[in-house]
Amino acid sequence: MTAWVYASAGLGGGSTYLALLFLFQFGSATLPYTALPKVALLCNLVVVTGGLYHYIRTQNFSLSLVLPFCVSSIPFSYLGGRIPISKEYFLGLLGFSLFIAGVRMFFSQKLISRESEVKKRTQWFIGLPLGALLGFLSGLVGIGGGIFLAPLLYFMGWGKPKQIAAAASFFIFVNSLFGMMGQWTKETSFINIHGFFLLLLAVFLGGQSGSRWSIGKLSSFALQRVTAILILATAGRIFWKFL
Repeated sequence: MTAWVYASAGLGGGSTYLALLFLFQFGSATLPYTALPKVALLCNLVVVTGGLYHYIRTQNFSLSLVLPFCVSSIPFSYLGGRIPISKEYFLGLLGFSLFIAGVRMFFSQKLISRESEVKKRTQWFIGLPLGALLGFLSGLVGIGGGIFLAPLLYFMGWGKPKQIAAAASFFIFVNSLFGMMGQWTKETSFINIHGFFLLLLAVFLGGQSGSRWSIGKLSSFALQRVTAILILATAGRIFWKFL
């Protein structure tokens, strides 16, 4: 269900996977805390890979839109993934960031219905530093970062909602891949893939269904609000666990 809902907004769901793992105390003897980001990033890759296929097939994906963010996010997501972080700091940072992004997006009355006229120089000037920041934060906490990028693209008017969803999917794919590479460098055990086969299968099926549904039936206004609600719901679960 999580994968289906997030995929409908072009997201991977990594932040919610982490929140649910913490909520149900997943791990301990089964899986150490430091391995949880790896589970979330792997699920992200499964979900957004299928989603990207549908966005590319329907010509909603624009590489030029997301490329400035990805160029700088790749090394910084890897760097963030290498840095150890305490459980308390992890939850606080993740929850606060998601809450701010969700509130701004939900209460924004401006729905982007057309692409803004933006010079390539401006895109790179803004995209490079923001991509580095979002990439580092994504690698640090073990998420793909699309949940941060999507609101920024909405507010700047850089694309229509479905184009933004496609851009967020690609950004998640890149950051999840390199963030997981950084997480691998830590002295922690990785997950047993065989033990998580059903989980990966579930997120794959949910992601495929959600991507197809959003492309065919979800309106632009609904897509913006779905994304905002997902962000706020995730932040609420994280704060509940943190407190």
